[in-house]
Amino acid sequence: MKYRTLGQGLDVSAIGIGCMPMVHGGNINYGGDATQEQGVATIHRAIDLGITFFDTAEIYGPFQNEELVGEAIRGKRDSLVIATKFGFRFEGSQITGVDSSPANIRRACEGSLKRLGIDTIDLYYQHRVDPNVPIEETVGAMAELVKEGKVRHLGLSEAGAQTIRRAHAVHPITALQSEYSLWERGVEDEILPICEELGIGFVPYSPLGRGFLTGQIKSRDDLPEDDWRRNDPRYSEENFGANLAIVDAIRAVAERKGVSLAQIALAWLIAQGPHVVPIPGVKRRATLEDSAKAAEVELSASDLDDLDAAVPPGAAQGPRYREQGMRMVRL
Repeated sequence: MKYRTLGQGLDVSAIGIGCMPMVHGGNINYGGDATQEQGVATIHRAIDLGITFFDTAEIYGPFQNEELVGEAIRGKRDSLVIATKFGFRFEGSQITGVDSSPANIRRACEGSLKRLGIDTIDLYYQHRVDPNVPIEETVGAMAELVKEGKVRHLGLSEAGAQTIRRAHAVHPITALQSEYSLWERGVEDEILPICEELGIGFVPYSPLGRGFLTGQIKSRDDLPEDDWRRNDPRYSEENFGANLAIVDAIRAVAERKGVSLAQIALAWLIAQGPHVVPIPGVKRRATLEDSAKAAEVELSASDLDDLDAAVPPGAAQGPRYREQGMRMVRL
């Protein structure tokens, strides 16, 4: 495994792991449930492969994904970078809205520490910007957790350009996590340049288009009835066929290189800058092992040109979220 440095000198593996799909019977289902044993075994295999960067969140499950990660890293904590997120209000296990008030941040942090079984969260993200709380107030509360030793580094997720700048002025931001992939390039014009200017690492989530870019999903019929992606506009009946052209473009390069489509999609992201660290979501060891190999794939200038020409910004048909989800990004 190769390694990279996010902002503020935080060293991580060049490929991280999004643990969200490992939820069993939770609120977000991708391709059927994973068992607890399967998720733990996958994390253990990732550690064996040299992966050090693991991403979870209070909202996944909710709560149970952090518990799974906590079980998996018990006795293996050293050298790992554990990232989690806050930013929502709950009534029991029901999510009732965003909340980045200082009181909710502290509640969330204490809960995450307990579920993860750790003393310090390595990278703590605001999951979504709360339009009702000034970002300066939110980051100020996050900075207090750093002073107390409960958090090492601060991050934002899906924040807009000016929010990033204002947040960084209060306390250095180590990483921004946002959706970025060959079919979602909206961060390239403004967000990536600001991260580079301020020395903030960039962590693409859904780097494989929620599995679409792997070429393994040939039609909507391949998705279970309760699969979250059936609500994804890019997986809709009207957009699915058109978006297969993106998969064909990736396949052309993958066949030339003799690697998987997933490895090409991830290697393309890694090639976008030394501070870019994708976190593909996995739950099975076979998928993990395939994605991990992307760190070794070298794309030539010709490969990159071919992909850029075939899949320019805006190539994907349909928005990346439904209307409610789109109202929560780039704030």
